[in-house]
Amino acid sequence: MSMAAPLKVVIAGSAGRMGKVLLEAVSQSPDCVLHGALERTGSAHLARPASALGGDSDVLVSDDMAAALADADVLIDFTRPEGTLTHLALCRRLGVNIVIGTTGFSPEQKQLIADAGQDIGVVFAPNMSVGVNLSFKLLEIAAKVLNEGYDIEVIEAHHRHKVDAPSGTALRMGEVVANALGRDLGECAVYGREGVTGERDPSTIGFATVRGGDIVGDHTVMFAGIGERVEITHKASSRMTFAQGALRAARFLAGSGAGVFDMQDVLGLRD
Repeated sequence: MSMAAPLKVVIAGSAGRMGKVLLEAVSQSPDCVLHGALERTGSAHLARPASALGGDSDVLVSDDMAAALADADVLIDFTRPEGTLTHLALCRRLGVNIVIGTTGFSPEQKQLIADAGQDIGVVFAPNMSVGVNLSFKLLEIAAKVLNEGYDIEVIEAHHRHKVDAPSGTALRMGEVVANALGRDLGECAVYGREGVTGERDPSTIGFATVRGGDIVGDHTVMFAGIGERVEITHKASSRMTFAQGALRAARFLAGSGAGVFDMQDVLGLRD
């Protein structure tokens, strides 16, 4: 019996923090092969072998998106919203699936991602970690049980280079809790407190953001009641957990067909 051909993977932003880890993860995965490594025009890494950044591939880093995506199976993109949407449009035209770990999209930009799912397979998730996505499920259960008498706060911490706040993962955690409680996060979220704020509105979900050092990603959702406190926490110590989750998503898309999915679909946690 012949073995299945390796999954042909293209990495966007291959010289970035996540890009380098993704290159390493692909090199460690026998069922995947690096098909292309993309970087922005003008990058000092162009025309160098991807192995100089991570992994062991002799594929050359390129800014030619069309050439890199030709005959590829999937693009993995952890870059910035504008770049991701450019890549998305080309993937849609070429029929290449895409795994999107980029955060910070506007509602209008998210609609463009949804539209692309009519033609290609898309996994769009603010966090690819298996543990974080298990946490989403645990938060849904906790919110339904602790639905009265508990104040809810989301606390997140990331490295000094992160440009969006709160993190996409923190926002998703808030959405999961709000949905479980029948609330609209857009109406009940509180993103900052300063001065004389008055007593806490029990229907709100608060967010606190920490930025500093090289923190990979810490997230805690606190359900604070009278006499007890329940906390669900996830701490990432390495970006490899996100890279392995992204490859799991890429494998999922190989058999999914068109549509927009998230890691709950990938991990079989969808009710």
